[in-house]
Amino acid sequence: MSALTLTHIGGPTTLLEVEGWRILTDPTFDAPGRTYRFGWGTSSRKTTGPAIPAAEIGPVDAVLLTHDQHADNLDVTGRGLLPTVGSVITTASGATRLGGHARGLQPWDTTLLVAPGRPAITVTATPARHGPAGSRPIVGDVVGFDLAWEGQEHGSLWITGDTVLYDGVRSVTRRLAVGTAVLHLGRVGFPITGPLAYTMGAGDAVELVRLLRPASVVPVHYEGWSHFRQGRDDLVTALGDAPDVAGKVRWATLGEPLGLTV
Repeated sequence: MSALTLTHIGGPTTLLEVEGWRILTDPTFDAPGRTYRFGWGTSSRKTTGPAIPAAEIGPVDAVLLTHDQHADNLDVTGRGLLPTVGSVITTASGATRLGGHARGLQPWDTTLLVAPGRPAITVTATPARHGPAGSRPIVGDVVGFDLAWEGQEHGSLWITGDTVLYDGVRSVTRRLAVGTAVLHLGRVGFPITGPLAYTMGAGDAVELVRLLRPASVVPVHYEGWSHFRQGRDDLVTALGDAPDVAGKVRWATLGEPLGLTV
C-alpha cells in the first residue's frame, strides 16, 4: 500500500508526493489578471493566482508537462522553474521545443523515474486530444500520464491531461488498471468556436469513470481561468446525479494536501 499526497495548486497544477518523490504537473504560477493568446482567435484571462507560489514549492524531482504550447498549462513562471527540476517529461514535439533535459513521449511510450532509496516509477504517456476531431494541427499535441510503481494497492495513478473524451482516452480504460484518476475537466470553450469543447465536462467524467472503475477520482483544471465553462459548483451538481461516480470523487481544497491511498 502506498500513501499519496496530492496538493492542487490551481488550474491543472498539482504537486504529487509519494514514496519520497515530489512530482509537479503542468506548472502555472503567474499572477492573475493577464490575458494569454492561444492562437486562431482564442484567448483566456487568468482569474486567480496559484495557491502556493513557485518560490515556496520546494525541490521538485520531475515535472509532468501534458503540453507546453498553452499558457494555462505552462506559463512564464512555470517555464522558469523547468531548469531547476530533475526531469521534465512531455510530448515529443514539446521536448524538441523545450530542449535541455526534457524527455519527449508519444502515446504509449514509457520512461522511468529512478533515484536511490525510492521505488522506480514507470511513466506511460497516454492518448489525449485537446479538442474536436481534426483539431490537432491547430491545438497541437497533448498527452496524459500514467504512473505505476511497486506497492500500489488499487492500481496506477493516471493524469488525463487536457483532452476531450474520445476513443484514444477510452482505450486507457482497456489497457491500464487505474486506481486513482486525476481528471482535467472544465469543458474549455471559446466564443469564436461556439459550442465546441476542448476538455472534458461533467458528462464525460461520468462516462469515463464508469468505464475506468478507479478507487478514487480527483478533479482539477476547472477554475482560475476565463475559458472554463464548468466550475466546481457545476461539476458537483452534475456528478451528484451519478451517485456511483460522485462517491469516488475527492475534492482537493486549493493549497491543502489531500491524502489518498493508492
